[in-house]
Amino acid sequence: MPCKDTTSQITVILDESDCLISFDFSKLTCQKSVGGGTGFVEFCRGKHVGEVVKLEFSDLVADLKLTDSEEQFLLYLEWDALGAALNQYQGSPHEVDRDRYQIATISYESDQVEIRQMVAPPAEMPKLIPCRKRAGEKTP
Repeated sequence: MPCKDTTSQITVILDESDCLISFDFSKLTCQKSVGGGTGFVEFCRGKHVGEVVKLEFSDLVADLKLTDSEEQFLLYLEWDALGAALNQYQGSPHEVDRDRYQIATISYESDQVEIRQMVAPPAEMPKLIPCRKRAGEKTP
């Protein structure tokens, strides 16, 4: 049975200088990755939080050379969730939809910070395709 719950979570890891080490964006119920193949994680790695939140979606599409509409949609979900998590972490005055994005925890270690945020689905969702069906379509 396909996973109908589209609630997801993002876990962001920053170093002691607030530079991005990594982030993981996945469905909450089945832990399937959301996005991940867009190159966005690698593009952001090592950048300061202040730089990451200023990234423009249209520039990212061009920089990452994403021509497929599904890849662009997945990038949008990653970009939006990461931006919301980092803006809330910084206490930024930028509008964040707090009904959709809710910080669950912020953990401080000696050399890093971990931010976990719950992400409700966007108001407009594309047609859901079961993960196993998508995986089956990719096999010849």
